[in-house]
Amino acid sequence: MNAETRRDANDTGQLVLDVRTLPTFAFSHRSLMWWSTAGLMLIEGTVFAIAVMMVFYLRTRAPAWPMAAEPPRLFWGTLNTVVLLVSLWPNQLAKNAAEFGDRRKAAIWLTVCLAASVIFLVIRGFEFASLNVSWYTNAYGSVIWLLLGLHTTHLITDTVDTAVLAVLLFTGPFEGKRLVDVSENALYWYFVVLSWLPIYAVIYWAARL
Repeated sequence: MNAETRRDANDTGQLVLDVRTLPTFAFSHRSLMWWSTAGLMLIEGTVFAIAVMMVFYLRTRAPAWPMAAEPPRLFWGTLNTVVLLVSLWPNQLAKNAAEFGDRRKAAIWLTVCLAASVIFLVIRGFEFASLNVSWYTNAYGSVIWLLLGLHTTHLITDTVDTAVLAVLLFTGPFEGKRLVDVSENALYWYFVVLSWLPIYAVIYWAARL
């Protein structure tokens, strides 16, 4: 929709821009939320990278790695990885529905994403129990718990955000910009999933090499 320019009523010669017909929200890079989400992912991705670098630095200083512990058991971490990868499908469907303006489908698929997040968090509890080391045992235990804890924090915050959005889509109050929130939530979930893959490799496989 095009904005119209017109002369004001006082005929002062000044041009006035009529923006009443312009949309009140937009998706992708046209949205301020998209840029803020991208900046957030950049900052948090840097934190993850620093934590991974800490693992490899400590590994060069340790006589053995893992330090006084067996490598973490693979089952729970691998299962969680599968759950996260599968969750990308309903996540993309929720994003598509939001960008097509389909509130009902966006709410349904967002609920599926919420269920996947809750399942992941439950399994994550078993992951912590299968690390074979406590956070206070040594430097290895501390940095491994730090990595897993950082990612868990992101999961919790995104799960809460997804739950709030789902409730708003089902019950209201509803505004069109809520669909933008769904789209950006889906974008952030891609970050949560993809950032987990190198963390999974460092925690579960680097300890076995």
